[in-house]
Amino acid sequence: MSHARATLLSRRGILAAGGALGLGAVLTACGDDKKKSRGSDSNSAAKSSGPWSFQDDRGTTVKLDKVPANIVAFTGVAAALHDYGVSVKGVFGPTKTQDGKPDVQAGDMDITKVKVLGNVWGQFNVEQYAALAPDVLLTTTFDATGTLWYVPEESKDKIAKLAPSVAISAYDRKLDVSLARMLELAKSLGGDVTSAKVTDAKKRFEEASARLRAAAKAKPNIKVMAGSASQDLFYVSGSNLSLDLEYFKALGVNFIEPSEKAKAEGGGWYEGLSWENVDKYGADIIIMDDRSATIQPADITEGTWKKLPAVKAGQVIPRSPEPILSYDKCVALVENLAGALETAKKVA
Repeated sequence: MSHARATLLSRRGILAAGGALGLGAVLTACGDDKKKSRGSDSNSAAKSSGPWSFQDDRGTTVKLDKVPANIVAFTGVAAALHDYGVSVKGVFGPTKTQDGKPDVQAGDMDITKVKVLGNVWGQFNVEQYAALAPDVLLTTTFDATGTLWYVPEESKDKIAKLAPSVAISAYDRKLDVSLARMLELAKSLGGDVTSAKVTDAKKRFEEASARLRAAAKAKPNIKVMAGSASQDLFYVSGSNLSLDLEYFKALGVNFIEPSEKAKAEGGGWYEGLSWENVDKYGADIIIMDDRSATIQPADITEGTWKKLPAVKAGQVIPRSPEPILSYDKCVALVENLAGALETAKKVA
């Protein structure tokens, strides 16, 4: 993937089922409901802790009397916090597939134990959100202005009245920076960030990164293309702006880079190619967007795709443009690319 998140808004908007949601009396009753819910919450950390504050990547500092107990989060953020022992009450964003199984962005969460407020772009049930009496809303941001990811534009003001928000940036920074920030957020929420499981995951991430650096150094001529497939277009991402690609590039990976002019229509993130022109760039390895809103390699029927050298050589691997920001989940992303580079043949 790495289509421009900015442009993803419009792309996903086409796929999403939207709809205005009226709040009615729910908003006015929210204050009383929130007090009742907080009083009965079982989160011991929230009961015993003192004041809580966190400065997010927008520069916004959220201050509460207690550690948030009723947390609602974008699915990927909830999945990352789950790896650090922090649970949430509700989620929004890709959570389950059409057959009811956990979406790739749900990680190891038990999706039957969270309230899904919206499963696709543009969906966010504000009434159900209010009923959860949220203490805080947690999500990511993919632009310089701090737009809250997967919070619908048409209902953002209503949502903002119900609870403060915290955003971790995934825009124009390297993966390791966002991983460290998510760890900080988890720690502030009472997560166990010093357990053997967490420290081991961090060590494995660092080892995988060293492995990728060595593989990239050994094969500097292997060209990698980051792609994402839709019915009408194939998107080629530039390595700037995307936190995973920026990190991989810093480790020495040789990415195919669309020109700035070509990326202009994609908000600086990507170039859109017709399937007839999908062979514009010669790639030895293709890393493909694994999100459920995109077409996966096995399901691409276009003949031009099947003729690509990397495809014919079996040098296509998945990529997570919206990675779950825990060290445990990001190890495989780095290892997969390292392994692909180690075994790759020059085919383009």
